[in-house]
Amino acid sequence: MELKEYFSLVFTDYTLRTITLGTAILGAICGMLGSFAVLRKQSLLGDAISHAALPGIAIAFLITGTKETNILLLGALISGLIGAFWIRGITRNTHLKSDTALGLILSLFFGFGMLLLTFIQKQPNANQSGLDKFLFGQAATLLARDVWFMAIVTGICLIILILFWKEFKLLLFDADYTKTLGFNTKFIDILITSFIVLAIVLGLQTVGVVLMSAMLLAPAAAARQWTNSLSVMVILAAFFGAFAGVVGTGISASQDNLSTGPVIVLVAAVFVIFSFIFSPSRGLLFRQIRFIQNRKDLQLHKTLAFMYDIAKTHEDKSHPHAIKILNNFHGFTRKSLQKLESKNYIELDGQMWSMTQNGYHFAANLYNQQINTNND
Repeated sequence: MELKEYFSLVFTDYTLRTITLGTAILGAICGMLGSFAVLRKQSLLGDAISHAALPGIAIAFLITGTKETNILLLGALISGLIGAFWIRGITRNTHLKSDTALGLILSLFFGFGMLLLTFIQKQPNANQSGLDKFLFGQAATLLARDVWFMAIVTGICLIILILFWKEFKLLLFDADYTKTLGFNTKFIDILITSFIVLAIVLGLQTVGVVLMSAMLLAPAAAARQWTNSLSVMVILAAFFGAFAGVVGTGISASQDNLSTGPVIVLVAAVFVIFSFIFSPSRGLLFRQIRFIQNRKDLQLHKTLAFMYDIAKTHEDKSHPHAIKILNNFHGFTRKSLQKLESKNYIELDGQMWSMTQNGYHFAANLYNQQINTNND
């Protein structure tokens, strides 16, 4: 099936529509909540929580003996919350940094989860097969009820974000000031962390434990390159996440033997790479262009300051001088003279040049700045 055919079938085929809606909603909620994880410098939190959810899935299966997705995800939610608050407790009550706590919880919980999965695989119960889908995800298992549940959770998250927007924003950028205003920073922090855990758990069925952190962080990292506004960043991250979900699902469905989760993550990574390169404010390309332009402007200003040093010895500022006296100045070119003339800083008459009144005043400021800099 070609990609064009896939998008035409999305509106008519029940299975494709369900999977596409599910991945789009997942991408939106991950982008929306991932923005807060990125801005709080908790990028590894998603990785730690997704791995911490694995033992919860295994324990839920051992207790109930069923592969019912909602029950397994409930176990993942409980396990993920325990892991998240253990991380929080370690960083608050010990001298360990957050990265150390994240690494400890990630390895501890994931190791315990893999041990439980190995134990389950050796059991005679035939229902144990299929639990490993939570490691790498399996979007094809999404049902309409799963999509509805994702939509409801996303709606609740959106309502909470709107109601606590001011508190979330204050806590992100100045936690101490938030506390002085009388806000319960502990409650706000727990609320943000809980919803991040919930978003991660929702994505385990689709993207899996291993790749879920990328789904949480990639749309937010891409959005961060385009804006300094929190609200715009959240909206952009939600859009990037949803678009990556739809396109990734389309690519995986149009090709044989392509897992949906990894493809979605790769599409999100393309957004990140594109944003890192082409973002007007922070992109590497435009940063290099600005660097080259600033270097050219600096050289132009040096030439103008040198011309001012020559012109100021004459009472008549428009007194003409021969161009050849500039030849020994390092960096002087004919092109620099043309640029200075286009800016109305100098006038050219054959092999002679003279400064305009506008150029004289501008160069005087540059000359004084250079003197002050040298004195410092």
